[in-house]
Amino acid sequence: MTESEKLVNKIVEQIDHLPEESLHEVLDFVGRLSNGEVSEGITAGHRAPELDPIFKFIGGVSHGSLAHDIDRELYGN
Repeated sequence: MTESEKLVNKIVEQIDHLPEESLHEVLDFVGRLSNGEVSEGITAGHRAPELDPIFKFIGGVSHGSLAHDIDRELYGN
């Protein structure tokens, strides 16, 4: 059995245990993969940090701690 066949078997085993709603999501995701619509930076459910737009923003605020006294501001404590 080739590595590709082993991988397909593992995928099928996992899919067999999914609820129907998740099966629709899997079908949609596979369709997007087939059409090249899924970023190459996504592997095993994680986006490569250099491709994630939030990482470009980190450090973008130099105002100090934005959470300073947040409980008092939100709840009046």
